[in-house]
Amino acid sequence: MTHPIPIRRDGRHLATALHLAAGRMPVLPLRAGKGPFGNCHDCTDNACGGRPNMKTPGPCACPRPCHAWAAATTDPHVLTSPAWATAWRGAGAVGYHPGGAGITVVDLDDADAVTWARTALPSTRTVTTTRGEHWIYRGVMRSANYVRPGVDIKSLMSYARWLGPGIGTMVVLPSAVLAFVEREEPTPAREAVDSSSMPCARWDRSVATGCRHTETYVRTGVFRGVERVRARSEKGAGTAAYGAARFLAKQHTACPGPCGLDALGEDLIDAAVSVGVPEPYARRAVSNGLQAVLGATA
Repeated sequence: MTHPIPIRRDGRHLATALHLAAGRMPVLPLRAGKGPFGNCHDCTDNACGGRPNMKTPGPCACPRPCHAWAAATTDPHVLTSPAWATAWRGAGAVGYHPGGAGITVVDLDDADAVTWARTALPSTRTVTTTRGEHWIYRGVMRSANYVRPGVDIKSLMSYARWLGPGIGTMVVLPSAVLAFVEREEPTPAREAVDSSSMPCARWDRSVATGCRHTETYVRTGVFRGVERVRARSEKGAGTAAYGAARFLAKQHTACPGPCGLDALGEDLIDAAVSVGVPEPYARRAVSNGLQAVLGATA
């Protein structure tokens, strides 16, 4: 039986964070200046090695909201823990990790950038900011600042400030945005992305009770694997699915298990099928990739 977690004196920002976390959006407190809170003494300059879901995976298990976006979580017990209480009392806003929520934010920082987007990008959900707009797309990609005047991309390994749910219907991340940082991606991959569902729909903690990784880390890994498979829209998607499955399995070899790898594998299978791989072949490729690391028999 679960019990409601009380909202203490930490105020409206914590209440907002808990509401977003309930919808599977990883959140964190931000300072009044919109930046994340600084690392604690043990995490300063990544002396701790960094969190497992960072660009360079490390062993850090700090209970405080250190490492900015990498601390974002959907766990209400973490959000309301004493280790986070001081940050919430001093918070000026709520931040969230777009990549962990399966979305990409195109941050349009001024009126000129908004004008450009209205002519160059497909309409999607928009959120008004203090100087411009956030355009929010379904799907993830690498983050990058200043991809063109007044335009930043916030998705994987980044955070954005929560300014409300916005208006409009969210659409799939278009190739025009991907092209800013993923120029090596073949253009035919766009149709595969448009026709496929978002990864990690099957995976959650109920099938991964023995996984030592954060939800953000797991979701980021499978998103990257799916992107690699979809990019092989002309040939090699089956091989890419095998490689992605093998890579994912390697990330979980130190976990006590179970980690829900079968559920993650289904997303790789869906991605391969979406670009023309016969389903039996896709399933065999993913199964072989997982077994190659886990040592299971076929």
